[in-house]
Amino acid sequence: MLASLGVRRILAWRDPVDMRKSFDGLVAVVTNTLGEDPLSNSLFIFINRRGNYLKLVYWDRTGFCLFAKRLERGRFALPGTEKKQELNEQMFRLILDGIVLGSASRMR
Repeated sequence: MLASLGVRRILAWRDPVDMRKSFDGLVAVVTNTLGEDPLSNSLFIFINRRGNYLKLVYWDRTGFCLFAKRLERGRFALPGTEKKQELNEQMFRLILDGIVLGSASRMR
């Protein structure tokens, strides 16, 4: 699915992000904090402090797309401990479903 959108990489940022941020605020985080090019055909994932809400930012050649998801129960959990980490599509889908991966640590 993501390959058909032209997504090359899926990057997740572990530190909590203020979910009041919209396009410009999240693109600024991509550029200034992650040190990445927001136009690089990468999908960027941000999670709130409680871990129950995430936003995705993606450039689709004509503009930025912003997607949001809130879990009614549970939390989104990223595997590993790095602040910025690259995920494969399977890991991304499991995280999006709220499934805790084997080495995932719960967000506080």
